[in-house]
Amino acid sequence: MSEKNYNDQEEIFSQVLRAGRRTYFFDVRATKADDYYLTVTESKKFTNDDGSFHYKKHKIYLYKEDFAEFNEMLKAATDYIITEKGEEVISERHQSNYSKESEETTTEETTSESFTDVSFDDI
Repeated sequence: MSEKNYNDQEEIFSQVLRAGRRTYFFDVRATKADDYYLTVTESKKFTNDDGSFHYKKHKIYLYKEDFAEFNEMLKAATDYIITEKGEEVISERHQSNYSKESEETTTEETTSESFTDVSFDDI
């Protein structure tokens, strides 16, 4: 029997994707029978009120017998999203639209007849 705990199997191959507060780990590990499987871990950083932080992790295990169907479904789902919503990230689009709307509102308010002239001579 191996001295290693099954959950602490050594990584054979590993890749990391950093995405803002989230980090994704793609790790190839070995089973007790010395076959390979994939773990995908999402680690998300959370900040506590006192300034300290902690991470929440979610992990999936993917075995070779599921690779083909998993890849097909992942591709179908990602293709659907790109087809329906495009490649532009909505939050970025929202921020740029928000800035434009904010500028337009400011311009409209300053050119409006209801503009109130405020004097700061008393300050």
